[in-house]
Amino acid sequence: MRRIAARAEPAGRRRPVHPYLVLLAAIVLPGFGHTLLGLASRGLTLQLFMVVLGWISWHLTTPQHSLAGRLAGGLFVYAVSIMDAYRLARIGWAAFERRRAAAADGVET
Repeated sequence: MRRIAARAEPAGRRRPVHPYLVLLAAIVLPGFGHTLLGLASRGLTLQLFMVVLGWISWHLTTPQHSLAGRLAGGLFVYAVSIMDAYRLARIGWAAFERRRAAAADGVET
């Protein structure tokens, strides 16, 4: 039985961005969390929907509604965007950790 030398990272894979950094980026700059994950088109699409649904809800409400009520459509997509970016980052992080642990424990028979 021969033990394979463990590497810090699996071959051809780079370490993903930490999920908390993605979460912070998604909160501060809408859509940027997806960009950090390499999904810039998804982030841009969510930004577009934020603007469109914010505009629609703004025009469907009256001036008596609060600012959050008038922008409810855009704020909803913003909240979903934050959760989506964090979820994707956690999945990628867990998969990377699993691959790294498997490479470290890999035994060739």
